[in-house]
Amino acid sequence: MDQTAHNLQQQTELYGEPLGELVRRVAGPLRLTQGALAQVIGLSAPMLSQLMSAQRVKIGNPAVVSRLQALDELAHLAMIGEIDPDDIPAELDGIRGATGAFTRSTPTAQLPRSSAGAAQVPEATPFPGPPGLSAVPTTQQSRPAAVAPAASTPPSARAVVREIQDLLRAVASAEEIQHAASAIAPDSPALAELLLTYGTGRTADALTHYEHHHG
Repeated sequence: MDQTAHNLQQQTELYGEPLGELVRRVAGPLRLTQGALAQVIGLSAPMLSQLMSAQRVKIGNPAVVSRLQALDELAHLAMIGEIDPDDIPAELDGIRGATGAFTRSTPTAQLPRSSAGAAQVPEATPFPGPPGLSAVPTTQQSRPAAVAPAASTPPSARAVVREIQDLLRAVASAEEIQHAASAIAPDSPALAELLLTYGTGRTADALTHYEHHHG
């Protein structure tokens, strides 16, 4: 087996198909050129070309893998007509801006210290909640007594699934997740399935898994 064929086989094991086929399959429904697709997922055009031609095997940045998988899911929705073509540019902007990693909603600030050296916690300091949700005051002094706190909307199942996928792919590559799943499969098959479903599988399959087990 020559080196290119070996690299194509490794890509298939990592991503389910050679990256050249994956990129062409995704770019068509989304009407993206190869250069535009590279820009969305955060790769240089030459690097993407090397991956597509199997000169390189693996995408080193987990965030890029996450964006590529998001594009794959978006292309599938476009193919089956479940997304308005006019909405695709906004979806692409969202994917382009995704980090593929967990980030704090607010920066951590160092608290002032008293003369005794202990950190002073000011009253009515809001505790930063999950991204996208308003901070909840810790005392009633920061809002009028007659105003009830607004009820927060729970995240959708798809949003939860994407957070799990992004977290797994931020700490390990697809190959590392597959190795970990293989190692624990004999003793913990359900946990191995979870790692593979959320770590290397399609979002639609992960969503089905989540809804089945979460009720």
